[in-house]
Amino acid sequence: MSGGFAGYSTSGARPGVRVVVAGDRGTGKSSLIVTAASESFPENVPPVLPPTRLPADFFPDFVPVTIIDTSSSSESRGRRNEELKRADAVVLTYACDQPVTLTRIRTYWLPELRQLEVKVPVIVVGCKLDLRDERDTATIEQVMTPIMLQFREIETCIECSAATLIQVPEVFYYAQKAVLHPTAPLFDQERQTLQPKCISALRRIFILCDRDMDGALNDEELNEFQVKCFNAPLQPAEIVGVKRVVQEKLPDGVNELGLTLTGFLFLHALFIEKGRLETTWAVLRKFGYNNDLKLRDDFLPVPSKRYPDQTMELTSEAVEFLRGIFRLFDTDNWDLMTLLDPFRSLANLVYIGYNGDPASALRVTRRRTIDRKKQRTERSVFQCFVFGPKNAGKSTLLDSLLGRPFKSSYLTSTTSERFAVNVVNQVGGNKKTLILREIPEDGFKKFLSNNEFLGPCDVAVFLYDSSDEYSWKRSQELLVDVARQGEESGYGVPFLLVSTKTDLNPYPVAIQDSMRVCLKLGIDAPISVSVKSGNLNNIFNRIVDVAVRPHLNIPETEMGRSRKHYQQLVSRSLMCISVGAAAAAMVGIAIYRVYAARRNTSN
Repeated sequence: MSGGFAGYSTSGARPGVRVVVAGDRGTGKSSLIVTAASESFPENVPPVLPPTRLPADFFPDFVPVTIIDTSSSSESRGRRNEELKRADAVVLTYACDQPVTLTRIRTYWLPELRQLEVKVPVIVVGCKLDLRDERDTATIEQVMTPIMLQFREIETCIECSAATLIQVPEVFYYAQKAVLHPTAPLFDQERQTLQPKCISALRRIFILCDRDMDGALNDEELNEFQVKCFNAPLQPAEIVGVKRVVQEKLPDGVNELGLTLTGFLFLHALFIEKGRLETTWAVLRKFGYNNDLKLRDDFLPVPSKRYPDQTMELTSEAVEFLRGIFRLFDTDNWDLMTLLDPFRSLANLVYIGYNGDPASALRVTRRRTIDRKKQRTERSVFQCFVFGPKNAGKSTLLDSLLGRPFKSSYLTSTTSERFAVNVVNQVGGNKKTLILREIPEDGFKKFLSNNEFLGPCDVAVFLYDSSDEYSWKRSQELLVDVARQGEESGYGVPFLLVSTKTDLNPYPVAIQDSMRVCLKLGIDAPISVSVKSGNLNNIFNRIVDVAVRPHLNIPETEMGRSRKHYQQLVSRSLMCISVGAAAAAMVGIAIYRVYAARRNTSN
């Protein structure tokens, strides 16, 4: 090796590449295909060939290629267009001895692909190289550069001769390579620079490989990088060669500590410039990237099958990883992200260098219905839905969880969901993460229309302004509606009623009514708070205390009690029927035994 990393990349386990060949009649499409497959020039070729398959071992990437021949006739345009739309790559042919066919590439075929919105790599191929006029001294670079500047979708240009077997396999190798190792995600042809997303991915890889975090890859780190990506070590002379190539072109690409990030990026730009995209793609794919330069789904094994009342949490291993890297990092937000978007949470863990098995970073919690039966929960993250009418203090409560100062007023009412998350220290030193999810009153009916709405809820808290008559009555309506939803859906959750703004003159009836409602529903008495005066009455600890005992504080409405009573009557009736049937069976057995005894005696 000299001046670069060794080895081929993987193709991302792609099942195959479909290449469609198009071009004017007589440009050598069919002869090109037959010669590539048979490695010999055919005497007679049919006008249009059936699909031709090049086996997986035909090219180094071990991915089979299916070549689709097309007719250039106007009658076949519809079928040809359908094939072009299904292509992974397109080969456009012209005849080197017919300049007009090259003009047609620019004036008809490339505009046709754009009109069809065929957004795949294009390989422009000059066939019949052996027949080109010897007086034509223009090189392919001179001829094709203006066309390639106009049509950036052109990946490669190549001239070949089926008759003399010159560069025929290379045509389909470049087509396959353009699909397996695309240029566009990595390199901006117009600006001749690495794409921003490519730079971000390579920067992340560099940081992960820079184990001593000194801003450079030393010889040992370079060798570990090589082994990880290409399964082969770098020899000392090869490491010297890499550094020399970089330093000659970019002095700050190497310093006394090793290869810098600038040099690392330059090296990959050099690979791409020299057509060695497979090397850069090998690195990216080894670190989990797909062709869109996002982490692949198979790299992020997030459990997809879970019940609505099951949630996703980071495992202790993942949390320890976060703590180890970011001592001052806000891990609470990871809990929130994991609950709402576990795929994104796992992706970010991997992005910042989580080296454990990604499958070990997340766990699906036990169903809450089971937690209620066992009268305990194993969860460490609790989501609390905060209900209440406008101006009841929902946003203020969320701000208090975050430690934000009291606001005397909010400019606008909350119209969309809002979250707040923080760690709550329980008595005994246990720490739980509490997520408050504000449910705006305007969107309440929409939420309630979803039968699984309460599935992810661990505690439902209902706020009302203790000084406002309407606020109390409206909060009571919301409470009853949610309680019925819980009974009907089976996702019953603990309730808490919270009386806010207790620093103001209270609405007298609300105190008596709220106690009566709580007693009737079988939940704890209202909790009185005043954020303005700093009297939170240990509200967040009390929410967590209710969450860790999921079998208590679940409201029971009159309708729910009637349904429960009815089900008990039905169960007792069925039990009586079962006992009666068993007794009848026993009587039958006794009668049979008496009958059998008499029969034996008479005999």
